[in-house]
Amino acid sequence: MTSLWTRNFTFYFGARAVSLLGDAMMPVAVALAVGRLYGIAGVGYVLALWTGSFVLFILFGGVFADRLGARAMMIGADLVRVLTQGAVAFAFFTGTPSFALLLTTSFLTGVATAMFQPGVNGMVPRVAGDPQRANATLKFADAVTQLGGPALAGVLMMVTGPAFVYTLDAATFLISGLCLVFVRVSGPARKARSSMLSDLRHGWREFRARTWMWSVILVWVFWGVLVVGPYIPLSSQLIGADYGWVMAALGLGTVLGGLLAIRFRPERPLAAGAVALAGYAPMPLLVALGAPLPGLMAAHVFAGAAMAFWSVMWSTSVQTQVAPDVLNRVTAYEIAGSVAGMAVGQALAGPVTTVVAPRDFMVGSAVTSVAVMSALLLIPPIRRLRRVPAAPGGHAASRPSTHDDHERRHGTGFAVPAKNFAPGHGDGAGWSDHPHHPEERRWTHSSGKTNTALRSSSSAVTPTGCSSPR
Repeated sequence: MTSLWTRNFTFYFGARAVSLLGDAMMPVAVALAVGRLYGIAGVGYVLALWTGSFVLFILFGGVFADRLGARAMMIGADLVRVLTQGAVAFAFFTGTPSFALLLTTSFLTGVATAMFQPGVNGMVPRVAGDPQRANATLKFADAVTQLGGPALAGVLMMVTGPAFVYTLDAATFLISGLCLVFVRVSGPARKARSSMLSDLRHGWREFRARTWMWSVILVWVFWGVLVVGPYIPLSSQLIGADYGWVMAALGLGTVLGGLLAIRFRPERPLAAGAVALAGYAPMPLLVALGAPLPGLMAAHVFAGAAMAFWSVMWSTSVQTQVAPDVLNRVTAYEIAGSVAGMAVGQALAGPVTTVVAPRDFMVGSAVTSVAVMSALLLIPPIRRLRRVPAAPGGHAASRPSTHDDHERRHGTGFAVPAKNFAPGHGDGAGWSDHPHHPEERRWTHSSGKTNTALRSSSSAVTPTGCSSPR
């Protein structure tokens, strides 16, 4: 294996790690600070406005990332979030922030995150030769911050109050932006001028051409509405003062899931990830039953491990099955779809408690978790998707876009040479149809070795934090 810790990956890892620490602290801060002032409905509306603005603008974030470069967009988004979180911190220092301020900054932060998030996925193959190792290592950092972040936020909320927590969050975005300044990657390739609408359409065609991808997102909408979206507003109220420790247990589970994902490389990654999601269902069930703290923490450990393993399998599949020139746009579509359900679930968290008792709703979330796992395994394109092995030199053989794939097979127009998609291979490399499975194509190396991946041509029709898939 080639070394993962290059200069670029080290700075990128530092940027993500410090930013993730702030992200891990904020759900606790929002749930406790906003909940104390404006109740469950207030927490739900603040989170829903962030998520809603994120969903509305992320498609444009994907286009801008492909046009201007993911790194530049991420740095700009970090600077905006320094200002929004700093404004909330200042309001808490000087008194009680108005609900209008909280909603406004939540909206702007969501827009900035929409400009940032597509690049998170797209940058990984550019700073690391082995995307799965990189994703698992980043998930490990996510796990460590989830382990310490909630507990730290809970302690700081009791000792210093929300003002300092929001200040610290603003500082993490500042450090993240500075680290990204030192990442050296080439800018986007020059291409013919195209309109925003045509870029969005191209991204949509690439997304739609992958049955396994849009099938996962469709399932994830139900997961967001009925499980993930309402979880923070409802569970924070049901668990109470121990909420920070329970979230820390979730972080510990994410550590374990990330370590497993570093070592375990299943041939069918999404099928393996779906099986792992069985560990999530006990978490909302035990919250509903009012289990003691040790039981709640154990359930959150298993849930964290399940989600971390799934997240790595999903992110790696997206990064290795989608061509680099459209990866940011495709990522934007898959994130928008998966997060849309979360926005609805967060907005309904308050009103739904007037109709259904929170504990009864959490029982329904547990049942939905089992149904989601079953649905993922029952859909053939998801169950059958195969891993794209790393080529010699540690680089994954990323798929060409559907447009380039069409041109390569039919000999019309401009097509990027095959060696650009699998560094280290000569002119003897190329894609060919799988002889037995029409939905799959094979990458044949110049050495004669063959990898299998899902066909992405238009004729054959992530999830990533927010949790994505996050």
